Amino acid sequence: MAGTRNYQSIGEVLVSVKPEFPDITISKIRFLEAEGLIEPERTPSGYRKFYSDDVERLKSILRMQRDEYLPLKVIKERLIHQDAGAEDGEPSADGEARSEDGASLVEEIAEAPTGLQMSLEEMSTATGIERDRIKELEAFGIISSHGPEGARYYDGDDFIILSIVKDFFRYGIEARHLTMYKHFADRESSFFDQIVAPTLRQKNPDARRTAAQTLANLSATSRKFKQALLRTNLRDHLTSG
Repeated sequence: MAGTRNYQSIGEVLVSVKPEFPDITISKIRFLEAEGLIEPERTPSGYRKFYSDDVERLKSILRMQRDEYLPLKVIKERLIHQDAGAEDGEPSADGEARSEDGASLVEEIAEAPTGLQMSLEEMSTATGIERDRIKELEAFGIISSHGPEGARYYDGDDFIILSIVKDFFRYGIEARHLTMYKHFADRESSFFDQIVAPTLRQKNPDARRTAAQTLANLSATSRKFKQALLRTNLRDHLTSG
């Protein structure tokens, strides 16, 4: 049929993915493109052309953010790995990608996930969280803006935290309720710091890498331990029958 096209505009993509991702916005899609995670073609007039593969890639990114809370840098590396596998004719095994999470976690801890510098307005647009709520979270020490007065910005770590706490907000949880996580994280990081401090005091050039790997292992173990304890405490509510 003449005039039929096999791609979608950015607005049509927004409509198609919104049932699964209610918080998606056009600004968020543009943000992911600016970060290099999606690369839709452009018409001669500059309009984006999303083919079916582009839409599936977008959905995959959004699922990794929502379900695994992965930083954009880790998501990008996972996509590069999958793309390389596809080019080599190998299946993109999710299990293989997941096996690299330990290495990814090292990078997660060692540096900011993306190196982003976003204003309050940009962060609100990217995460779908109201500006007042972002400022409230900052007041409680959950996130922290950086830079000089008049040019304050939020970074990639703030983006990850906001992407996570947004799920709490859906259940009526408020910023003040999240301070218990902040207090525990402060105590836990101090505890882990004592463990790796002797390694960091060494002059060995590999000491920092060893310390980062130790922190990654401790963090992963801590996460599993907390999940197990939480399940034990909620066992009566989680088991059916």
